Amino acid sequence: MTASTHAAHLAQLNVATLSHPFDDPRMAPFVEMLDPVNAAADASPGFVWRLVEEGEADATGLRPAGEDVIVNLSVWETQEALWDFAYRSGHLEVMRRRREWFQRHVEAHLVLWWVPAGHVPTVGEALERLADLRAHGPSPRAFTFASSYTATEAAEHPRAVGPAQTEEVARTP
Repeated sequence: MTASTHAAHLAQLNVATLSHPFDDPRMAPFVEMLDPVNAAADASPGFVWRLVEEGEADATGLRPAGEDVIVNLSVWETQEALWDFAYRSGHLEVMRRRREWFQRHVEAHLVLWWVPAGHVPTVGEALERLADLRAHGPSPRAFTFASSYTATEAAEHPRAVGPAQTEEVARTP
């Protein structure tokens, strides 16, 4: 995890349902993009942390949301840093081609939430935030780029963070 001067960081989870088995030749272009895109994320301004499977370079072997669902979980210093990586880098090419490899989701597949700096979210925590977004819609506890909240708004929301995290998130400028 990289050092940061921010009191709160933005966590993000996105899930993608595979259209083909991961070892299917039709998935090869996606698999070939993984290392360069992950390296770009790791080197991006504002990047803090990303989930990787132990002993691996990425998290594609983890399947906590189902055998045909891959997860991407990361933490960023700011929403702008994540936005810049997602939409102003080589990652955009992956997003443009996602229909080649992944099924269209009918419910939310991306969730954002604030965590205290230094907190590494668990996959369980991330999936719970996604479930909250799906069940209740955007809130300071679980939101999207289109319906975002500040760390201060999250800290003031009674369900946004656990009791131990509230004070740390509230100190965010």
